[in-house]
Amino acid sequence: MSELRKKTPPKRRFRRRTVRVLVDYQTEGEVHCEYATTLGAGGMFIETESPLPSGQQLKVRFRLPDEGGVHEIEARVVWCQRSEQGTLSRAPGMGIEFTDAVATSALARALERG
Repeated sequence: MSELRKKTPPKRRFRRRTVRVLVDYQTEGEVHCEYATTLGAGGMFIETESPLPSGQQLKVRFRLPDEGGVHEIEARVVWCQRSEQGTLSRAPGMGIEFTDAVATSALARALERG
């Protein structure tokens, strides 16, 4: 008799926190402004009705609550959640992975303090 195994999701490298942070992001000369709803040192989820395609490079800028400085980090889109005629149970948007190691380290330190 074969044994059924549960699939376990991969462990995240960085802890995520629920936030509501205004994010400016720039790609191919266009600037957009949306809200991020989750944030960790490895990336964020940006709610948007018009997510960019997976693999798209971008630069994000945001300020953490209770912190004075602006974080500006190179990133790329790793997944998209699109709205399909109102049947979506989660908000549409895109998962962003930070690609700048130095800026990511600075963000990780700021998140640990906060």
